[in-house]
Amino acid sequence: MSGTLQVFVPFWGDPGLLYATVDSVRAQTDGAWTLTVVDDCYPDPSVALHFAEEADERITYVRNETNLGITGNFERCRRLASEDLVMFLGCDDLLHPSFVERARTVMAAHPDAAFLQMGVRVIDESGAESMPVGDRIKALLRPRSGSTVEISGEDLAVSLLRGNWLYWPSLVFRRTWLPQRPFREDLPIILDLAFIMDVVRAGGALVLDSHVAFSYRRHSESLSSAAALDGTRFADDRRYFREIGQELTADGWPRAARAARHRWISRLHGLTLVPDAMRSPDRSTAMRHIWTHLTR
Repeated sequence: MSGTLQVFVPFWGDPGLLYATVDSVRAQTDGAWTLTVVDDCYPDPSVALHFAEEADERITYVRNETNLGITGNFERCRRLASEDLVMFLGCDDLLHPSFVERARTVMAAHPDAAFLQMGVRVIDESGAESMPVGDRIKALLRPRSGSTVEISGEDLAVSLLRGNWLYWPSLVFRRTWLPQRPFREDLPIILDLAFIMDVVRAGGALVLDSHVAFSYRRHSESLSSAAALDGTRFADDRRYFREIGQELTADGWPRAARAARHRWISRLHGLTLVPDAMRSPDRSTAMRHIWTHLTR
């Protein structure tokens, strides 16, 4: 098997959900893991008190001196990484008991792979299984495979730029791919895709495994959906896809560059937000942002 899985949990949110996340790591069948909660100055002193009583030496709690924001907190986690395998687990998501064992087994069987995507179950705020439109689209975009398959190069870039079907908090990275790739401060909402594309362009292969071992919590209200309605995410999307399209052309990956220019799923995402925009207090502005995203 591969070495220890180092789990980072960048925290800002509901303490109760965080504790459930930590318990899901504690319940692993394979004990070769460490867990570090990185608290981005969440204004609730009970969180620090809770972890002060933690007896498991594999679990560490650190609190940032100042609020670093999404990108800054992910960046701190990246810099703290020291084990063979690393993941950035969401502070409200859940590992299934077999996650660590499966991750170590699969990554050992694919020693040249940069990262791993296992099967994911989507849940709602209450923990019930859920499959919103966006996740149904992800399921359609995800390459079909038997059990485990390795994908890389332009084929992987095309697939992800047509529509990002990965679940970022569930990804397991080989640490050797992390040191030279800082998270981009100018892309807080799509920092995951930008980071992953850097890995893919550098030759990193993805292992896609059908074994379901992760529960991803989908909230009806999220930072990314709010950013879309105020135009922030759409503007970042357009800027990033223009930029990556130019870079892929220079790389000699014309199919991937074309996928970046068309960005059909990104545009479709805008259409799915029309009902939310119509309910927005500033409906006209939200609809204008969506229209701009669809037509530019």
